[in-house]
Amino acid sequence: MTRPFVLSLALSLPVSGFQIASDCFQVVVGTTETWQSSHLSVSIYERRQGLSWKQTDGPWKGRCGKKGLAWGRGLHPETTSPLIKAEGDWRSPAGVFKLGGVWGYGKSVERRPGMSYRQVTTRDLWVEDPDSPHYNRHLILNHEPREPWEKKAQMRQNDYPHSLKLFIAHNTYPKPVPRAGSSIFFHIWRSSGESPTAGCTSLREIHLRSLIARLDPRKNPVYILLPLQDYRRLKSAWALP
Repeated sequence: MTRPFVLSLALSLPVSGFQIASDCFQVVVGTTETWQSSHLSVSIYERRQGLSWKQTDGPWKGRCGKKGLAWGRGLHPETTSPLIKAEGDWRSPAGVFKLGGVWGYGKSVERRPGMSYRQVTTRDLWVEDPDSPHYNRHLILNHEPREPWEKKAQMRQNDYPHSLKLFIAHNTYPKPVPRAGSSIFFHIWRSSGESPTAGCTSLREIHLRSLIARLDPRKNPVYILLPLQDYRRLKSAWALP
């Protein structure tokens, strides 16, 4: 990346007019060294009403998109940055996102009340086709996949890194924007952390299970993913930990 491009990203940051919601009492923070990095550090913070944030777990090493980060569509305001998440760009969405909904191969997983869990079957789909009316949505068929689009959208089968995953709500509200990116999760890292992802955030299984077990839907948890320098720039304005 050239220095002028670095400066353009910094100047286009959506700084004002946004803060972490007052009823959010739990955040997961992921920071990379740069916008191009596929390595990140993940920590959990919590707070009580009227009190400051305290770190409750982490930091854990993780991996993100092979080509780094790009601004995603979440709770944070829109940006004029030229670096915007797109389908198939091998970048993880940066910003602030709701968390919730767990999928896995096992019959169950340790989790807090209110956190949904779905055991993945051969009939579970997650649609990544931008031209589909079901783009970036989970579908459950009442039959085995038979149409080409159904087979293509089938959630991963017999693939250890995808045997447990936590949904990151990128590009979901109020309606998924075609080609803005889909199927973004926390999942188990591949090759013991040697491999980056296509856009998700991956962790060691023990850390992913700890994350899922700790998240409390009653605390309105969110995921904050940013390069460290930009996180520091936005920390005060956005009321980040």
